[in-house]
Amino acid sequence: MSCLILNIGQLLTMVGADRPRRGREMSSLGLIMDGAVLVEDGKIAAAGFKDLVLNDGRAKSSRIIDAGGRVVLPGFVDSHAHPVFAAPRLDDFESRAKGATYEELAAAGGGILSTVAGVRSATLDSLTADLRERARRILESGTTTLEAKSGYGLDLDSELKMLRAIATVASMGPLELVPTFLGAHAVPPEYKGRRDDYVRAVCEQMIPAVAREGLARFVDVFCEEGYFTAAESRRVLDAAAKAGLKRKVHADQLTRGGGAGVAAGAGAVSADHLECAEEADISALAASGAVATLLPGSNYFLAKPYPPGRRFIDMGAAVALATDFNPGSCPCWDMRMILSIATTQMKLTPAEALVAATVNGAYALDLGATHGVLRAGMAADLVCWEASDFRELPYYFGAPTVAWVMKAGKVAYSRETLKL
Repeated sequence: MSCLILNIGQLLTMVGADRPRRGREMSSLGLIMDGAVLVEDGKIAAAGFKDLVLNDGRAKSSRIIDAGGRVVLPGFVDSHAHPVFAAPRLDDFESRAKGATYEELAAAGGGILSTVAGVRSATLDSLTADLRERARRILESGTTTLEAKSGYGLDLDSELKMLRAIATVASMGPLELVPTFLGAHAVPPEYKGRRDDYVRAVCEQMIPAVAREGLARFVDVFCEEGYFTAAESRRVLDAAAKAGLKRKVHADQLTRGGGAGVAAGAGAVSADHLECAEEADISALAASGAVATLLPGSNYFLAKPYPPGRRFIDMGAAVALATDFNPGSCPCWDMRMILSIATTQMKLTPAEALVAATVNGAYALDLGATHGVLRAGMAADLVCWEASDFRELPYYFGAPTVAWVMKAGKVAYSRETLKL
């Protein structure tokens, strides 16, 4: 069945080059006043000026949705998130408020390893139920596609348990989940002092098992001082390529550990975090195919300096924005908050932030051919916002402004009875 969305005050199609947007391209929104969108079989049939869309023969028999003069744009593509966990790290949160650092918490048994203990003891059913509820809230915030990482199990059975929870929730819909294996997130306690043995287990046991079951599209690695070196990260990424999985890198978050160079050299789809990246790293990413995914929500929550987003764009890197939603360093799933931080603290313009959260987010998940743009043949993932101007999205924060969400051509959430 087809539907026709009319009375769109501002339609942001994001139409442009068929590749990650860079530099001035990130200011182009494909903005159309009084636009329309025709949806058929879960995809965009036509999008643009109302009169042109209405000339499509399929429009006459379509169900009509009245957007009420509001802003409509592609659903957010959140390309970096850790949504599978057993409990929030409230003890860490309180200790940090008293002055403890991220590194001190990890040394005291908090941080990633405290979440590992929770995940290992949790059942598959409980992890699945918790993720299902989080997926609902994420969708209602305007995100229609979300990366979902493992990485809080750090042994084969627990990592597979996390990925199976992701697969189950993904099969339920409507939120689209893109699974990533992050076994190289930290060294588990049982491998203390034997990091090389753990890297070998990740490469020779875990990655092949994940690939055999088809549980992940990506392999990620935390290339960081105290976690995994550049050489170890390359081993993990080489094993991923051998298994037919695409690659991502947690890069240069706490120190300049060479992660950006690893990502650029390994053909990674994205390099993420990049707070400590320097000019040479930005140049390497700008010259590569890797998307620079910035995660300012974690910097906000940890009270750390923000990545140089303005510099990345000015130097020609393709920049994406994502939440980094996780229980320890960024318990935020709302991409609007990330847009607000990016514009106020990193000096991206509202247009650049929206491109980073849609088009470039899609390319950071290797979905640029189907997601993030409203044009014929693309996924019909749209959000109607309680706004008359797109700049209101990063301007207002702290309150819900989603009117309705459409995923794959079906209204998946609405705060109101739609005007048909």
